[in-house]
Amino acid sequence: MIDLPDLSKINEKYRMFSEIASEISTDAEFAFSAKDNLTAVGFQARAGSAILEGYRPLFDAACIEKMRSAGGFLIGKTNMDEFGFGSFSMNSAYGIPRNPYDTERSCGGSSGGAACAAAVIDGHVALGVSTGGSIACPASFCGVYGMAPTYGRVSRHGLIDYGNSMDKVGILSQDAKDLGKYLPIISGDDRRDPASCNHPPLQKRFRKLRSVAIVKGEASAGVDAAIRSAEEELRSMSVDVETVSMDSLRYALPAYYVLASAEGSTNIARYCGLRYGRQDGDLSLKFDDYFTKMRSEYLGEETKRRVILGTFTRMMGFRDKYYAKALGVRNAIISEYKSIFERFDAVLTPTMPFISPRFDEISGMSALETYRADVLSVPPNLSGLPHISMPCGYSEGMPVGMMLVADHWNDDILLSAAEEWQKRFDARRPEVAI
Repeated sequence: MIDLPDLSKINEKYRMFSEIASEISTDAEFAFSAKDNLTAVGFQARAGSAILEGYRPLFDAACIEKMRSAGGFLIGKTNMDEFGFGSFSMNSAYGIPRNPYDTERSCGGSSGGAACAAAVIDGHVALGVSTGGSIACPASFCGVYGMAPTYGRVSRHGLIDYGNSMDKVGILSQDAKDLGKYLPIISGDDRRDPASCNHPPLQKRFRKLRSVAIVKGEASAGVDAAIRSAEEELRSMSVDVETVSMDSLRYALPAYYVLASAEGSTNIARYCGLRYGRQDGDLSLKFDDYFTKMRSEYLGEETKRRVILGTFTRMMGFRDKYYAKALGVRNAIISEYKSIFERFDAVLTPTMPFISPRFDEISGMSALETYRADVLSVPPNLSGLPHISMPCGYSEGMPVGMMLVADHWNDDILLSAAEEWQKRFDARRPEVAI
């Protein structure tokens, strides 16, 4: 088990944890961390937001409850973009996690702290949450394996929601075997989550990946070279590889931001400085004035932007123009994926179109440019499909990830593929590790 002083010291450099356990158990069978938007007894649950400062839930999220029952010890809550709003983990009120391969670069978002912890701490298992790529993106940037299961596979009970119809709890780790070991533990029906019921159980079995459809997307030269190399390696593993086109994917990004912002703005409405977290406002104010002052002061700029966007797309007169059309796009994308899965076991794309950018590069990006970073990770999340990011190469010394997407409830084929891939791919670990 890791020593607390070592963990605190390394966290000063990488800022991967927003909160660390006050003491470390020596009796636990394994240690794990959880993203800060998952409730856990003994820890704050702030979801990266200043407005939730001081909120200490009285119950564990379902996934944490199950990990603890299996003998796990929660060592800390990992840093994240506020409420999951971001691609680079730069929107947190509690510091910016640093990439373990280059501290001047991003860990990815929004589960950036989770990916950093998985990369830096040997044998560590990190619970993350994905809405539009929040597990796959940081897994790619930090050179670890990141699995987002089929929507509904893992209960969302105890999750501070971003987009209810897309949120998925998953796992990040250096070791692909950990995904197959711990995902079955946190999976299963839960009456406390209406989306988690009556689905096929996750099978603990090996299923060989036999065929892959590669969808070409715009990517940097370094990422493209790594994907071509991975394609050849898959062929040497007796996997049939064929390039296909999926025309509907071009519409996934705008549809996602309409739907996710609409759901997110609804979920954020409950945080007004009265029920959870901060309650230090001027109670002599009228409710609307109090509400406005607290949210203006304690919500970040990106959160405000998405609340405004989401509220706009749900307004009378705009709902059919934007929200209803986005739902239609989602159905079209699911249908096109289903047609591909009639011929192939999985779809392969780069996880991200570029390697982890430097912080100065991110600061120069417009909001639209940061949204476009999610162009490859959004489609499977919008469709509720299981997907996994696996390290497949390096460019400029930084990890490159490839993403496999499978049909609903076929999570096991991705877990098997990751274990087989790990035997063939020689991953580089960051220089500083504990």
